[in-house]
Amino acid sequence: MSDLLSDARRAWVTEAITRVEADANRSADTHLVPFPLPGAWGVDLYLKDESSHPTGSLKHRLARSLFLYGLCNGWIGPDTTVVEASSGSTAVSESYFARMLGLPFVAVVPATTSQEKLELIRFQGGRCHLVEDAGSCVSEAYRLAAELGGHFMDQFTYAERATDWRGNNNIAEAIYQQMAMERHPVPQWIVVGAGTGGTSATIGRFIRYRRHATRLCVVDPENSAFYPSWRSGDPNVHTAKPSRIEGIGRQRVERSFEPHVVDRMELVPDAASIAAAHAASEVLGRRVGGSTGTSLWGAFGIIAEMLAQGRTGSVVTLLADGGERYRHTYYSPEWLAAQELDLEPFGNTVDRFLKTGEWAPPAMP
Repeated sequence: MSDLLSDARRAWVTEAITRVEADANRSADTHLVPFPLPGAWGVDLYLKDESSHPTGSLKHRLARSLFLYGLCNGWIGPDTTVVEASSGSTAVSESYFARMLGLPFVAVVPATTSQEKLELIRFQGGRCHLVEDAGSCVSEAYRLAAELGGHFMDQFTYAERATDWRGNNNIAEAIYQQMAMERHPVPQWIVVGAGTGGTSATIGRFIRYRRHATRLCVVDPENSAFYPSWRSGDPNVHTAKPSRIEGIGRQRVERSFEPHVVDRMELVPDAASIAAAHAASEVLGRRVGGSTGTSLWGAFGIIAEMLAQGRTGSVVTLLADGGERYRHTYYSPEWLAAQELDLEPFGNTVDRFLKTGEWAPPAMP
């Protein structure tokens, strides 16, 4: 590469980094929303509302970090086609940043991805490349990036290293800053799902770095590899079917997942995730996504344990995205029937918990 071309590329990268950083600078942090529980319980539950990002989900943080990581490593230049393997939300957010920088973007997504998410990817300027086998998304993304002479972002590898886990306005630091004036400022538990593993790695590392007493619980949907891998210590677990809860759950253990920073894992049935999302939507007056339901199911169980043990404190989890993206899936009676998902027993469990604090979930299907 000539010095002139090298200088031009360096100038473009400098401007691109400035534009991505400006996006963070002009965006206030997301809200920490109290979830109403009886005051007499002495336990407070909060939802970190990541749906208020410009692209509507937790993945906006990840996409920003991945673009900065790619730019600073010299992987992304003015003519780079950016490729990602994603079930939807990461691709929506990466499409946003690619369009900001004037770069083409291709999302390799499972054919089962909700139509609403596909429309959002296209709205942000991205192109959708659908694959029938969800397990082949990563290999197809590698192939496509090579074919186009582009860069595969690979969120599943780089999520845990693209974010500065020691602070710098990451999600963990934001949670503790926003909790500072609450009656229980240091959470007893933070509950999150595992998609890439990046969020749990960031929060778990930050907890240890700042020497907090908080424990980290990772919830995992059925058909995901993270929970059985964590239980057995085998990083090579692979499941036969993909997760129905978009954004979390993977058939293999991704490289960004750090099991040693996780204090506890809970396996959550898909019907429980969706029933909890429906119940939360009624309480909050707005629809939430399925992964938020997974996290709430885990949080409800932990709070019930705290009550049974006579302990007070706070629990924080994530509102990862809004339910408007799932009108034709989690909020569609026809889709639920086709999936043979019976929400009633799990909905009854949540209703009873919210009234009494007791937790008696049905057995796993």
